Amino acid sequence: MAEGKIIFITGGARSGKSTLAEKLAENRGGPVAYIATAGVLDAEMAERVKQHRERRPAAWLTIEETLSLSCALGKVPESVRVVIVDCLTLWLTNRLLQGWEPNAGACAGAEADQEKTILAELDAFLRLLPARPFQTVLVSNEVGCGIVPESGLVRTFRDLAGRANQLAAARADAVYLTVAGLPLLLKGSA
Repeated sequence: MAEGKIIFITGGARSGKSTLAEKLAENRGGPVAYIATAGVLDAEMAERVKQHRERRPAAWLTIEETLSLSCALGKVPESVRVVIVDCLTLWLTNRLLQGWEPNAGACAGAEADQEKTILAELDAFLRLLPARPFQTVLVSNEVGCGIVPESGLVRTFRDLAGRANQLAAARADAVYLTVAGLPLLLKGSA
């Protein structure tokens, strides 16, 4: 896996995405930075974050950033060989909720503007990665395989996540889909 290479991993909840990302980083060798995008808002999320931390090697640098992926990237030391971003869909949630106005649900134009802004931020972040001296592993959830959500906010999120995943997959050198703990290589080489 070459420097500047982008690996995108997507799949359902508890499908093995993070485990695959961590395994790829360990196989690469050298220092690893882990950009954690989860905001801890309740006890259940605190427990999930704790489990992720305990699973990672103590030597890995953790950068907690819920809103600015580009800012987090600026905190990665030059010695790092692999950066894991876990996960894009939590980052999307954070960004979407940052500007969400509950009473504006009927205003499709406002939602479209917000989506364009978020996708532009993601695109700018993705464009930075090929020039970096490390490999980047992006983890994201595949959320559009179920029923149509009842809530306008959740439908907006589902659509945003689908578009963001397409953007990340298009920019990635390799793309994996994880199902039941098994990785399926969809694009590129291992």
